[in-house]
Amino acid sequence: MSQSDTVRRILDTAEVLFAQKGFAETSLRAITGKAGVNLAAVNYHFGSKEALIQAVFERYLTPFCQALSVKLRELELDDDPLSLERLLTVASRLALGSGTEEPRRAMIFFRLAGQAYSQPQDHLRAYLRKHYGDVFNQFTTLLRRTAPDVPPVELFWRVHFSLGAVIFTLSGMESLQTISKKDFNRSVSASDIAQHLLPFVVGGIKGN
Repeated sequence: MSQSDTVRRILDTAEVLFAQKGFAETSLRAITGKAGVNLAAVNYHFGSKEALIQAVFERYLTPFCQALSVKLRELELDDDPLSLERLLTVASRLALGSGTEEPRRAMIFFRLAGQAYSQPQDHLRAYLRKHYGDVFNQFTTLLRRTAPDVPPVELFWRVHFSLGAVIFTLSGMESLQTISKKDFNRSVSASDIAQHLLPFVVGGIKGN
């Protein structure tokens, strides 16, 4: 097995176990056992459990934030008025991706995000601020522009309450798809779910 294959196998296994069981409850030995590698491989490639957690987030967030930054720059330069709906639509489309496997990967990531909220990881917060703070600030600046009547402190709370709804909904996409099919005989995609969620989030942020 090549080193790149070993790293990929460790990351694939770690992100699923972290998403399912949480960070504290998932040991490195559980990851190595399921990945079929030895503990020395994790220590060699990552150095620590904290670094492995960061690498799991990095694998999703780096391409997402790079693409988001480009789109946000386009919105900044656009002469047309920017609406909250348009801003959030851009972000959601990039988050879900267009490939057949990407919505499932996004679902796993939102489960990880939920774990990060319920199991605070100070090292992860510092890491995200350092590596992705510029993009987050870029997004926040545009967000404030779309909701000028909402005071900053109130906007903070509304955004975080909305983020909770987003994490809960998108981390449970498969369950929602099953319920929609069983109860209403309607097949829904990840994009469909995001479109149903969007008006709720927009209303929550604007306070409509």
